Amino acid sequence: MIELTIPGRGPLRIEHLVTDVNGTLAVDGVLIDGLTKRIASLSDRLEIHMLTADTHGRQAGIDEQLNLKAIRVQPGNEAEQKAEFVSKLGAETVVALGQGANDAAMLKTAALGICVMSQEGVAVETLLSADILVPDIFSAIDLLDKPVRIVASLRK
Repeated sequence: MIELTIPGRGPLRIEHLVTDVNGTLAVDGVLIDGLTKRIASLSDRLEIHMLTADTHGRQAGIDEQLNLKAIRVQPGNEAEQKAEFVSKLGAETVVALGQGANDAAMLKTAALGICVMSQEGVAVETLLSADILVPDIFSAIDLLDKPVRIVASLRK
């Protein structure tokens, strides 16, 4: 769990990390180098959930590399499915990572939404739904490793 208090916003008690896969953890269906250890390092504090439409059909390999099992969203209403997943976990306990248009509602629903810039681009809708924008997935993980940075970004 990650606990922090953001002046002007209040306390956050994050128990779940919900992340998109393609464009966020992977590019063109290939896991970004160096992520296996970084994601594993979060598992002692957060329950990690991956949501994917499996655009490139390579999710089984990514699951194996990360020793996690992604939840596949069904074609159609993908954004709603992702937001509903966050709600069912208890949105107030979730940090969500994403960059595609189907991630916007998930980021907005979560207690903390982080938009991750990607080689695949960032949907403007998702950028506007996020609390924080970071240049890459490693910067997003760094925020979770050093949550005072979150406080510094979001304090009012």
